[in-house]
Amino acid sequence: MFLTAPFYNYRCRLRREYRILSGMSDKYQKMGFDTRAVHSGQAPDPATGAIMTPIYQTSTYVQEAPGKHKGYEYARSQNPTRGALEGNIAALEGGKYGVCFSSGTAAASTVVQMLSAGDHVVSCNDLYGGTYRLFTKVFERLGIKFSFVDSTRLREVDRAINKNTKLLWIESPSNPMLKVSDIQALCELAHRKKIMVAVDNTFATPYLQQPLALGADIVVHSTTKYLGGHSDAIGGAVVTSDERVHEKIRFLQNSVGAVPGPMDCFLVMRGIKTLGLRMDRHCNNALRIAEELEENTDVSKVVYPGLPEHPQHELAEDQMKRFGGMISFELKGGIPRALKMMKSCSVFSLAESLGGVESLIGHPATMTHAAIPKKERTAVGVTDGLIRLSVGVENAEDLIDDLNQAIARSRK
Repeated sequence: MFLTAPFYNYRCRLRREYRILSGMSDKYQKMGFDTRAVHSGQAPDPATGAIMTPIYQTSTYVQEAPGKHKGYEYARSQNPTRGALEGNIAALEGGKYGVCFSSGTAAASTVVQMLSAGDHVVSCNDLYGGTYRLFTKVFERLGIKFSFVDSTRLREVDRAINKNTKLLWIESPSNPMLKVSDIQALCELAHRKKIMVAVDNTFATPYLQQPLALGADIVVHSTTKYLGGHSDAIGGAVVTSDERVHEKIRFLQNSVGAVPGPMDCFLVMRGIKTLGLRMDRHCNNALRIAEELEENTDVSKVVYPGLPEHPQHELAEDQMKRFGGMISFELKGGIPRALKMMKSCSVFSLAESLGGVESLIGHPATMTHAAIPKKERTAVGVTDGLIRLSVGVENAEDLIDDLNQAIARSRK
């Protein structure tokens, strides 16, 4: 379709592997989200009847004869635990194919590795600092060009596209300014010009948003975040329904080797089983906290898609099931007060990452987005005084009390 990079064609082998690893005839695919979260891609262990997918902690597999095996040759190429997770995530995103990686940045890297030197990518300008660093410090050095634009403005995206553009990269909601891009409109624009669209769906999760149904070609996840949900595993995933895209992603997964270990896959799978339950609590708590912060006279700005004042609130209502568990806000008094406030929290933990059951508070300018030059950070709203919350599943009253006492302490 849109892919020009040279790859070996091992289509038949991939089709065979995928039937083995990911359960393409998933009997749960027409059932509800929570049922798919618990069952899709997984089946009781045929040897023992174990209800949980075993952790296949092996590096290789015995073959009956040279080239004659049971679908598994070497654990970089195939692993039954990883295969179950890949099928599970694909089912949740409404995709045909899932491919898992050792981290979210490994997943993002693999998508860009489908391109060649001279190709061009249009990316949203409000995005995770690690993705920005990957694009500008790794792939630009290899001859792939990037333009960063406000993806909430279709005309700006359209102007950035040139004859070499092969990929449009979107985060929605974005990190950390929680901008909501019109995925369907962007996909229609890109596809008219034969450009692939990849959506980082980490913040929304498949429970709240389905980019493939809106026209995206690829969905990317850091499974470290909400999918795993317990801050105990690192991982990434790519989901697509395009067979040719899947072939290239699977080829790169095997060739580059940035694969997750079976224990991490098991932990993410276990976390996914409660994804819907957790996301409802994340969303409930975040909305209450955002409304509370909005009423606080010490707070100058609150960014949350669930607030009517958010510039893309109506789009978020239409495109998402709910508004997510992430909030960004600014305290009056600038960075000294913001840093004092963050250190004064006792329930919110000062840490990078997000999406776990525990609430985290962070400072994007010095933590998650430090890789982005200050001028560019500030231009999109990531000021030195901006605070980001990953709202967990604790009691909302305790979280609100913790923020209030920390804000009060920061006055002194």
